[in-house]
Amino acid sequence: MKIKWFLIIAPALLSLALLQSYFWVPTYETQTKGNPDRVWKFIEASIGDAKILNPILNADTASGRIVGLVFDSLLDYDEELNRRGRLATDWTITEEAYLIINPDAQFPDGIQVTANAMKARISDAIENGSLPKLKELVTEITLLPKRKRTEEIAIPGADGKPISVEVKVQVPERLQFSLKRVDQNFFKLLEPIIGANYEKNVPIEKWVEVSPQEHQKNLRPQFAEFLPVFEHHPIILFHLRKGVHFHDGHEFDAGDVKFTYEALMNSKNLSPRTSNFEPIKTVEIVDSHTVRVVYKRLFSPAIDAWSIGILPEHLLNEQALQREMDKRGLSKQAKAEFGMRDSQFNRHPIGVGPFRFVKWQGDELIHLIRNDDYWEGAPEYKEFYYRIIPDAITQEVEFRTGAIDTYSPQPHQAVRYKKDDTYQPFSVLGFGYVYIGYNNRRPLFVDKRVRQALGMAINADEIIEYILYGEGEKITGPYPKSTQWYNHKVKQIPYDPKKAQRILAKLGWKKNAQGWLEKEGKIFEFNLITNNGNLQRKAIMTIAQNSWRKIGIKCNTQLFEWAVFLKDFVNSGQFDAVVLGWSMGMDPDLYQIWHSSQAGPQQLNFVGYNSPEVDQLIVQIRQEYDIATQRNLTHQLHSIIAEDQPYTFLYAPRSNLVLDKKIVTMEKDGSYSKIKKTKSGSVFFHFNRWRKLEYTPKF
Repeated sequence: MKIKWFLIIAPALLSLALLQSYFWVPTYETQTKGNPDRVWKFIEASIGDAKILNPILNADTASGRIVGLVFDSLLDYDEELNRRGRLATDWTITEEAYLIINPDAQFPDGIQVTANAMKARISDAIENGSLPKLKELVTEITLLPKRKRTEEIAIPGADGKPISVEVKVQVPERLQFSLKRVDQNFFKLLEPIIGANYEKNVPIEKWVEVSPQEHQKNLRPQFAEFLPVFEHHPIILFHLRKGVHFHDGHEFDAGDVKFTYEALMNSKNLSPRTSNFEPIKTVEIVDSHTVRVVYKRLFSPAIDAWSIGILPEHLLNEQALQREMDKRGLSKQAKAEFGMRDSQFNRHPIGVGPFRFVKWQGDELIHLIRNDDYWEGAPEYKEFYYRIIPDAITQEVEFRTGAIDTYSPQPHQAVRYKKDDTYQPFSVLGFGYVYIGYNNRRPLFVDKRVRQALGMAINADEIIEYILYGEGEKITGPYPKSTQWYNHKVKQIPYDPKKAQRILAKLGWKKNAQGWLEKEGKIFEFNLITNNGNLQRKAIMTIAQNSWRKIGIKCNTQLFEWAVFLKDFVNSGQFDAVVLGWSMGMDPDLYQIWHSSQAGPQQLNFVGYNSPEVDQLIVQIRQEYDIATQRNLTHQLHSIIAEDQPYTFLYAPRSNLVLDKKIVTMEKDGSYSKIKKTKSGSVFFHFNRWRKLEYTPKF
């Protein structure tokens, strides 16, 4: 009898309990019920854990996200993609230029060159206004005396092992010019005085001596590096923000900036960002809050390198690392091998950023709290959690229940979220693009008209609609579409298969009995490859294959594992065509991808593109410090590459992000506004001003 009543009553009690839970268990809309502190916590998810929380050492996205909150840089970009000061309140960019005096030369009027005569002639030209551009540019001219310089370099020996060679340089008299700004054409302005061929006629070899002398001949091609006739030394003078403190209370100053540079250049640290700082000659401390950075040569992208987080010298210098080794009781051998990469600092970082580090539970979460003393004002959120959730489905479930505050939907999910009024959806045009790259070394692809025809046969709109579900935009060239470097005047290559056929017909390609294009007994046939595991690239490959088949081109397709794909095909240049993508930044320098000198094995110009005009533009761009001039040059570069079509530029994908609708941006007057993305596409630009309300606002 008791069992009977139990079987009757138990289901009823369970039903009542479930009914009650409907009223008190928090839902997405009422997630703060019983947990009011939830509104002060921002919880983000990642599929993978961070690796190393050090701004000069990290190279993964997860680490970069945390580093960006804990550390600050000297400068970065504002909402309009203009540089702005952070730890640097402001900066000036000037130049010191040097000219070697060649006493064996003559001025254009036949008078023998002397140091005093050279200085006098240039000074007179400035004073009398005969060279007005010089008058506007030069602030001071100094005659430097002769001096000696000795340096040791390592060169490969006969057995391949490095040997030490001494280079003695007898530096002749030189003129030093102080310039108001950097001008890569400065020495051209001097040509009316020094002559057009001055540099070519300077006998550098008589001033450079190599010891042992047997290496003199082999090193002669490098003499111009040991003693350049014309020298450009750009200088950045940073004025640093005062009253800024690291999270441990230590004041930030110029020593931390210099230390960060030295740590980057220390080969023992193996920083992946060393190349960004290699153009620097010296970093000089002018005073506690002024730093003077002198560069070896013209290299305009170098200034953006200072968007890196600044390290605390007092916690990572040699003395600090020695104290850590002693505290950890390391052996003598372990101490000899110990470096910054081994420091516990990398798991317990201390910066000057808006958030302070609390703890890191591997493969679970990273916890930060706000820095109430942050120089720009404390963030609205009190806490930041970075949870590791490897499964995308689990991430979405947790987002929809309010356990995390943001989710990145796949293209096929984006439309659903855009129609759901519960959330804030954002569709951001990324800084990357997808393309089909042709091996320009192959005879089949040498003629740009062939590459143009191949592009005309592919419907990029179709790819965007059916593969990306509309989450992408067509592009015409090598720069991110949202940057000022992209030339919006360049017309899209048309989808016109018939015109493509006509172009190929003019080049001698005729259809044979089987329907394939044929020329001189050879069928128009090639292989198109990409990496396995990327469904979008695989689909693009299939669409391209079918599109080309319709106009008589026989395209064979293959998929390879990523490591094999790179090693055996891309890096070695052993392919016909590839489907790939680039992830770009805001830097206008495209030297590594498009300059002809970078077309060798293991280099990034793996399609073998070669254009003297493009090479010249690329060099001009990376040596130009005037933004407007730089922009004009990049637009020219974009136009030429779009015309040459070494790639078929397909599209820039859109990145999708969804936020809890209760999250708003707080204004200075205490009101709030809807979160908006910036020109760069960043949704998180004003993250420090975000707050989560207890209710869903009406916008």
